[in-house]
Amino acid sequence: MKAEKDVEKVMCIRREDLPAAWLSEMVAIKMPGEAFFDVMGETPFNFVARSEAEKDTARKQVIPYVLFQTADGFYTACYCRNGTEKRLHQLCSVGVGGHINPEDRVKPDSPLAAVVTNGMRREMSEEFRLLPEDSKPVFHGIINEEKTAVGRVHLGLVYRVQVWDRQGLRPGRELNDFGWVETGRVFQRPLELWSKLALNLVENEWR
Repeated sequence: MKAEKDVEKVMCIRREDLPAAWLSEMVAIKMPGEAFFDVMGETPFNFVARSEAEKDTARKQVIPYVLFQTADGFYTACYCRNGTEKRLHQLCSVGVGGHINPEDRVKPDSPLAAVVTNGMRREMSEEFRLLPEDSKPVFHGIINEEKTAVGRVHLGLVYRVQVWDRQGLRPGRELNDFGWVETGRVFQRPLELWSKLALNLVENEWR
C-alpha cells in the first residue's frame, strides 16, 4: 500500500553528490547499469519526507522509470497520467515507476543497486494486476531535465522490459487508458518530457 504523499518518505541524493554532466538542463545519457552503480556505489542517500523533497532542489529524488515494449520494439505501452502527481495530469507517459521508500532498504547496509531494484519491482507489482513471468527490466541509462518543477527535483533511471505476450501485461487502475501504441507514432501523443527523453535513450534517436 502506497503511503500518503504528506507522510511518505522517499529516497534522495544530494545534487552536489551527482556528476555535473547528469544535471544539465535536458539530458538522456545511455550507460549500462554496472557503470551507473559503480559511479554511485559510495554515494550517500537518505529518505526524506516527500512533501519536503518536492520543494527542495538541492536534492534529487531517485525514480526508476520502466518502459514496456514488445520484443520486436514495434509497440510501446502508453497511458494517461491521473495519479498523485497532479502536475503531470493531461499528459501521456510511457514510463511506469515511482519513488523508492524506506521499506525497499531491506538491510541497513543494503547497497544502492539492491534498494533501487526492490523499489522498482514493488512499484511494478503495484501498478500492474498481472506481469509476464519472464519480465526482466534492463537498465539503459539516466534522464534529467531542469525545465519543469517536477524535473528539477527528480532523477530518472530508465529501464526497459521486453514483452513477448501483450496479453500477459494487465494494468491496474492508475494506468488510465493504458494501451499499446506503434512506437513510431508515440510522439504524436502529448507526452511528458521524461517520456520523450526515455524514448530517445532507448531508441537511440529523437523521433
